[in-house]
Amino acid sequence: MQPQYCFETLNKSCEKNNWSNSIRIPMYIFMASTILTTMAGNLAVIISIAHFKQLHTPTNYLILSMATVDFLLGCLVMPYSMVRSVENCWYFGEIFCKIHTGTDIMLSTASIFHLSFISVDRYYAVCDPLRYKTRINLFTVLVMITASWVIPAIFAFGMIFLELNIKGAEFYFYNNVSCVGGCFVFFSETSGIVGSMFSFFIPGVIMICIYGKIYIIARRQARSIIDTAHQTQFQMALDGTQHESRSRERKAAKTLGTIMGVFIFCWSPFFFSTATSPFINYGIPPIVIDAFVWIGYLNSTFNPMVYAFFYMWFRRALKLILYGKVFQLDSSRIILHYE
Repeated sequence: MQPQYCFETLNKSCEKNNWSNSIRIPMYIFMASTILTTMAGNLAVIISIAHFKQLHTPTNYLILSMATVDFLLGCLVMPYSMVRSVENCWYFGEIFCKIHTGTDIMLSTASIFHLSFISVDRYYAVCDPLRYKTRINLFTVLVMITASWVIPAIFAFGMIFLELNIKGAEFYFYNNVSCVGGCFVFFSETSGIVGSMFSFFIPGVIMICIYGKIYIIARRQARSIIDTAHQTQFQMALDGTQHESRSRERKAAKTLGTIMGVFIFCWSPFFFSTATSPFINYGIPPIVIDAFVWIGYLNSTFNPMVYAFFYMWFRRALKLILYGKVFQLDSSRIILHYE
């Protein structure tokens, strides 16, 4: 089959994907569905926390900010990435390519930063509950939110607009990668290592350590409750306490396992390939890298399910939104859960 090009009249134009409609249409359907699910899920979280006064807590403000990041990723970044992935062409100009790439890296990193700060919040809630409200107050959360937005923005746009991502590999990039009508997420050896460490490995290690500590302390607390019940010598109370503590243990393990499992599953393929590809002469095919990008995007799709709809009061809020009851007078004062 004769190759087709993004811009037939221009020299050194990128080559288009010559996929048939039987491949292109399912790809568009899958990616469009992912985009709509990401936007709808995170918008539901945003509306829930913004509307219902009972949900106006520092912890939920962190979740609200993360949902905003993921929503913006769904509506500002993913649609253009969809066209690029299916067509292998970029029709939106070189300047917008840099804006898109910078925004992509910024929002993806900001989402991961929010996950890390939420793990810090959960650490103090479980491990230091008596001082939790004094340590994790509104000011502390605002600092976390500001850091989660500003630091990734400086890092991402600084790297892309100063072209630090290709520094050290300029010859290879301009001779083997760059072409007219392309918009590639490219990293040199140094930028690949630095970017992966900053955006994934360091926050990931922090999250693993914190959630590991939370789980250990939660188990220790559960066993302490059982020991206390043993000392009272009330067997019925002991049986009930053992059942409750074991149930809490299983629930904590399931929650923490889900959180870490989704995060690692979605982002590790992309960041491992980003860190290693420059050292193997960029031997990983671009189509594989692109697939890893979309798997990473899925983390923003799953975040509302893992961090919001996992809780009963968020599920109730979603029902009220879907039934239109949020438009009723004083609906913002509805009690979604009891302390």
